[in-house]
Amino acid sequence: MARAFTIPSFYRSPIVSSLKRSRAEEDPRKKDLSPTIIEHPGVRFKLARHFGFCFGVENAIETAFRALEENPGKRIFLLSEMIHNPAVNRDLEERGVRFLMTTDGTPIVPLSEITNDDIVIIPAFGTTVSMLEKLEGIRTYDATCPFVEKVWTRARQLGTQGYTIIIHGKHYHEETKATFSRAALAGPSVIVRDRSEAERLAKYIKGEGGNFFEEFKGKYSKMFDPTKDLKKIGVVNQTTMLAHETIEIAEYFKELVSSLGYEFADTRDTLCYATEENQSAVHEMVKQGGDLAIVVGGYNSSNTTHLAKICSKYLPTYHIKDDSEIISSSEIRHLKGQNVEVTLGWLPANKPVEVLISAGASSPDSLVDSVIQRVAEIVT
Repeated sequence: MARAFTIPSFYRSPIVSSLKRSRAEEDPRKKDLSPTIIEHPGVRFKLARHFGFCFGVENAIETAFRALEENPGKRIFLLSEMIHNPAVNRDLEERGVRFLMTTDGTPIVPLSEITNDDIVIIPAFGTTVSMLEKLEGIRTYDATCPFVEKVWTRARQLGTQGYTIIIHGKHYHEETKATFSRAALAGPSVIVRDRSEAERLAKYIKGEGGNFFEEFKGKYSKMFDPTKDLKKIGVVNQTTMLAHETIEIAEYFKELVSSLGYEFADTRDTLCYATEENQSAVHEMVKQGGDLAIVVGGYNSSNTTHLAKICSKYLPTYHIKDDSEIISSSEIRHLKGQNVEVTLGWLPANKPVEVLISAGASSPDSLVDSVIQRVAEIVT
């Protein structure tokens, strides 16, 4: 039986949580990816089969609230955001938790001010080896996602077996930084963001030359030698990236190195099941059709932006952080590209309007409930 985490009841909801329980009871093996339908006057909601809090996020939230419960009166700090959801991070702040740095590593509270009487929580993304060394002697609560740790273990194995580790991820993301710090200790490592960067790296595998150190500046380990270190490779990923893109990149490298007589390690077992489930559910949901999609999650949430990216290929899609972004039936504020913008005329006039709903792995059911209720309110 899957582990049940103790998380605050206010993250559950009367609509979404009960529907998830019902679907789980009907389909315990998760074979049915069809969306859940909610009929309401003037609107038909189609909810993705899988979305919202994942195992790693519930583990992190349970850990953070346990730290609060077990340490009354003590100063409690988070390295950076617990997860990429503003509502959850705000809840922790309201309970006295303070952030040591921003997600890009900019200090908020100097580490020199942390004492042995303080508590530091390591977020779901994990942290770098160098940061752990700086925290030595400080009591910590480690909320790192177990599936992230699984990637770290595999990266170390690859390095000790003489493989170069290629990390599919965003080099500035906290999780990728943490993975890279461990991979680089085990063996030569390099980060690629997408298929385009993978193809650029392929030039060096084929020995076509170029300025590797300029092209991959800030994305390779010390002493990396592109003429020697790309003949035996394996691919791991930032767990919130598009799963199919990681598979595509791995297959691309596998075919290339095999054709050259080099070695490739099979690492498909490191893919995060929750990321794959949520993305597969969204693919199935958009096949069912609709007028528009709403994807709920933090604007800096990588897995949420990838869900929105999948939907946007098929129909108008609005990535919103919460129900407050639904201004009216004619205006919605949402993330578009790198910017938050207001779109007019977003809600079609036809009735019933079909609205597809999904949410990132760091979005509470209660947040999705509020979005559903807000849409129902303005349509009615």
